[in-house]
Amino acid sequence: MLNKGLRDEEKIRIDNVLKTLRTLVYVPYPLNNLEKSNIEDLLKEIGLNLETLSSQTNEDLITLLMRLHFDWEHLEQFGDILVEFSKEENYNFTDKALAIYQYIQQESKVFSFGINTKIASAKAKK
Repeated sequence: MLNKGLRDEEKIRIDNVLKTLRTLVYVPYPLNNLEKSNIEDLLKEIGLNLETLSSQTNEDLITLLMRLHFDWEHLEQFGDILVEFSKEENYNFTDKALAIYQYIQQESKVFSFGINTKIASAKAKK
């Protein structure tokens, strides 16, 4: 378990990585090689890369994200990034995003209309 100071530092680090990832993923498609390289570098900062992201099961991905101290907000943001990144023709992470949203809805013990809407949207894209 992390103490409060380390937990806050970890939260800030994850926030920064996710914010930067969002700016890279929300660009007009298709992504060029430099953008893909930048995305790979950011994913490495949270212990992932595109290949392992593609090959991991939904459960293993969620377990990894929880081990990396992602909170509910971080999980939701990462799910959003996966949905947006799935618009790239070579990647389909919608199932992983759906699993993350369902995990949040189930495990957070708080019903969220926003998450519920994202679950419905992700199911429609399958």
